[in-house]
Order: sequence, then structure tokens, then C-alpha cells
Amino acid sequence: MTSIETFDAVVVGGGPSGATAADDLARDGWSVLLLDRDGRIKPCGGAIPPRLVRDFMIPDSQIVARVRSARIISPSDREVDMPIDGDGYVAMVDREHFDEWLRERAEISGARRVKGTFVEIQRDDDGMAMVAFRVKGDGKSAPLQRVRARLVIGADGARSSVAEQEIGAKRVPCVFAYHEIIESPKPGAAKFDGERCDVYYNGKMSPDFYSWVFPHGEQTSIGTGSAEKGFSLRQAVGALRAESGMDDCETIRCEGAPIPMKPLKKWDNGRDVVVVGDAAGVVAPASGEGIYYAMACGRMAAETAAQFLSTGDVRALADLRRNFLKQHGRVFWVLGLLQKFWYSNDKRRERFVSMCKDPDVQRLTWQSYMNKELVRRDPFAHVKVFFKDLAHLMGLVSAKS
Repeated sequence: MTSIETFDAVVVGGGPSGATAADDLARDGWSVLLLDRDGRIKPCGGAIPPRLVRDFMIPDSQIVARVRSARIISPSDREVDMPIDGDGYVAMVDREHFDEWLRERAEISGARRVKGTFVEIQRDDDGMAMVAFRVKGDGKSAPLQRVRARLVIGADGARSSVAEQEIGAKRVPCVFAYHEIIESPKPGAAKFDGERCDVYYNGKMSPDFYSWVFPHGEQTSIGTGSAEKGFSLRQAVGALRAESGMDDCETIRCEGAPIPMKPLKKWDNGRDVVVVGDAAGVVAPASGEGIYYAMACGRMAAETAAQFLSTGDVRALADLRRNFLKQHGRVFWVLGLLQKFWYSNDKRRERFVSMCKDPDVQRLTWQSYMNKELVRRDPFAHVKVFFKDLAHLMGLVSAKS
């Protein structure tokens, strides 16, 4: 690029949130530049609910496995199976290919894609934002490239440079996740089922979060997360591989990254910048689920951007956070309370796993996950679950029951 081009929107970061925002905006006819570092793969179990598959038209080619149950394992190695009713399933994707497919879809829709590294946002003489970056492969000593942007959408992850520079965002609490992608065991080998997610609630493997074994067809994600400084995630995954009989499986790649556990208090600079996805902190507490919320946030950001670009009214930017939390904030609040209490020690984890045996708990959990909202159609079941939870909290029910 020898001259400074102007785009309606420059999206910094091409993960699920940024790629979705770029795709939606480009399809609606806005000029979009999608700037992505390329080659980075986020550690992620890769689970996506049916609602995401429907809402974002994900083709079967991107689904590497269909999970039809979950197994919850307690600190004392008690196992509780949670089957999905009927023909329901959780789709599994491999982030290495899924994210790239999303970026390619945005490019096909008309977004200009550049593989490069964001440096900073500058201003021209008229005060318009200029995004400065270096193209991949040019090296740190290469001259900066620049493009003008009527709007900048920061989708550059949990430690967002855009959020730090333009919004003054301070670091939010994070869980640091680490996983190893391994060759899946043969059918019937180890403690493995290619149609089941295994979730371990065990302080030895994670003192404040959980560990997982998620099937990806020919490959499997086996990982853990923790916010506790000094806790060795690699050693914990090694212990999990030994525990689950997968220590001899070939390791394909290893990845680690911070996962935000709390939305930022502000998502825009009141002028021409807004942040989305991990950069905005939209990851569900307790589960660490981020793909659906990232893409939902990206879509809402595209709607917000279109309103801002059409009217020039900066108040539209502040509406993004307000509208997102109006739709999903209650779920985040409930899951935050769950994580804070039940993940605090192994005694409580034991009781939490015991609660997962309850059919009402299982049914409401799956319905809420599949539809991405708290289930309101069965109030009596909620009442029953409430009193069962209360009994566990008060110690009136044995953790082994």
C-alpha cells in the first residue's frame, strides 16, 4: 500500500469476533480492512452450541466431531455422566481451521485482508484514526504501513493493545489456559470416548478452574486453566494425560493464552473505537466458553458500526456493551457466582459434581447451553433445583450421594 487508503472500518484481530464483524460489515457493503497476525491458534476446547451453528451458518465441513454427552469427574474420581436428550449434540471445531475459515469467509464477502501486526492508532491532521501496522514477514525494522479508519474495531484478544491505548483499559482477571492437541486414542482405548467431553474438577489439576478432554475427531484437546500464579499448567496436563491413559498419545501442538473472566467496564473511546470478543472480556465465567459469545458480540458490533457509520452518532458505540449485557449479562452473573463458590476447594467441587447427577440439573444445563439463555419455560424445575442447591450448600446432602 503506497498511499493511505480510507476504510469505513478497520478490524484489528481475526478471531471469531473480529472475523464475524468484518464479514457482516463487508456483506452489507461497507469497506472493511481485516488485520490479523495470522498463524496464532488460541487454546480452546472447541465446543460450539447448536445455536451458533444455526445463527452463523457453520457448514458440516467445519464440524470435526459431535459430542452427545459429558462426563464430570470429581476430586475423588467419581464419574457423573450427563447425556444430551434425543438427537441433540454439541459441535466441536478445531480452532486452527475454524478461525481461518471465518477469515476467508469475511474476505469472500468483500473485506480486505492483511496479514500483519498492529502497532498503534495514530491521528491525521483532521483527527481521523490511522491504524499503523507491519505486514507479516517484513520484520520489526520495516517501515510502518498505515490506513485511515472511520471506525476501529479492536478484536485483538485478552491483552488488547487497542483497548489499552484507546480506552485506558486495565487488565481484567484472567484464567490462563494451556492445552495440548494430541492424536486421539483408538476407540475403546484409555478413558476416551470420541462422542463425549470429559471435565475434571480436581484441585490437583486446577486449583480454581477445571481441566478437560475434548474430542476433535482424529485429534483431541486435553488441557487445563488456572488464575493461580505459580501453578504449573504443563505439569497439570501431564498428570491429566497420565490419569486418562493418554500419556503415550502423540502430541501435535501445544498452546497457551489468557482468557478474561470479566467484561470490561467500557468498550469504546466515545469517538471512533470499540472493542469486542476477548478484548471486551466476553467469556463466560465457570465454563470459559468464548466462541459463541465472541461471535455474538462481533455481530452486534457490526450492527453498532453500521448505525455509527450511517449517522455519525457516537452514542451508538456505547450501546454495544449495554445491549450485549442486556442479552447475556444475567447468564454471566449466574456463572460467575457458580465459579466463585463451587470452584473454591475440593470439598465444594465434590458437592458440585454430586449435584450434576440430578436429572433436573442436567436438563436445565443442556437446555441453557444449547439455546444460550437461561431457561424460563419450566419454573417448577428451577424451584426444585434451587432447593437441591440449598441442601448442598447447607451440607444436608452427602457429597457422595
